[in-house]
Amino acid sequence: MTEIDLAAVDAERARIRDEYLTDAASRPPSTARGLHHFAIVARDVEETVRFYQGLLGFPLTDIFENRDYQGSNHFFFDIGNDNLIAFFDFPGLDVGPYAEVLGGLHHVAISVEPERWAELKDRLTEAGVEYQSESGTSIYFRDPNGARLELIADPLGEMYGTKVL
Repeated sequence: MTEIDLAAVDAERARIRDEYLTDAASRPPSTARGLHHFAIVARDVEETVRFYQGLLGFPLTDIFENRDYQGSNHFFFDIGNDNLIAFFDFPGLDVGPYAEVLGGLHHVAISVEPERWAELKDRLTEAGVEYQSESGTSIYFRDPNGARLELIADPLGEMYGTKVL
């Protein structure tokens, strides 16, 4: 493993912050309206529906054939605030297990109300889903497809008491 020069990393972060970060009062509005959907490959449609709708309480909003692969499903769950998480399955293809790799997707963070966070933590425990709790507001775990999720009780636009939006 390569040793990291932390002073150089800190200096580079400061340089990027100074060059690109604009204070909230003068920051232009985003050109985006929001996250339409985030898509993940599902190994089993029904298992995924039971997990996201049944365990996590994210309602299934639609399911139809994936336009890119005949016989494949494209299905969506409401994660609040007019945002969706979506899945594809690819029957007949061996897509292999989900692989978390450096340089790839690390996790999807979904904001939930603090009361719901505690309830969902209990549900995960009761369902035997292993999770890691961090900072009293984040739970990290894997869905049945292997994708890593985070449920975070911080308000949208905040992270561990710091406004990030």
